Amino acid sequence: MKILVVSDTHGDRAILATILKQQPDLDGYFYAGDSELPADDSLFQTYHAVEGNMDFDPNFPMSITTTIKGITIFMTHGHRFGVNFGLDKLMAAGEAAHAQLIIFGHTHQLGVEERAGMVILNPGSISQPRGQFANLGGTYATVSWTDDKVHVDFLKWDGSIVVPLSRDFLQA
Repeated sequence: MKILVVSDTHGDRAILATILKQQPDLDGYFYAGDSELPADDSLFQTYHAVEGNMDFDPNFPMSITTTIKGITIFMTHGHRFGVNFGLDKLMAAGEAAHAQLIIFGHTHQLGVEERAGMVILNPGSISQPRGQFANLGGTYATVSWTDDKVHVDFLKWDGSIVVPLSRDFLQA
């Protein structure tokens, strides 16, 4: 399984369309909130999308749980789970959803780690990055999941992989 994860575009619709062209034919496309677009925008026929704190269309769900090729994914923006103050509430929600992958945004800071058998991913913000990797000019992520390994790449606007940030997690 291979999916794409992007978040926090804050009105930049064009980059969402560009990323779809850069990464065609994946198993899933996930948008972790703060698009500032209407929920019925045609892009969200491709991207699974959730409500961010800057999304004012009530038709976005707060979270999504879905399964692709046997992998259960839980996604939320993160603002309602206090992600600025730690990941405990987010982890509890992911555990309740029986997720193997948790996706969130909100902080505009990329990161990925494994905790309690779950991979937790924030792709960063493609439009307004913050934190130690803000100098990259914005990021999104791809996740490749096989029987023995999870591989995460962070990519820049032009679709190039930031190789030093790639991570592998072994599956038991």
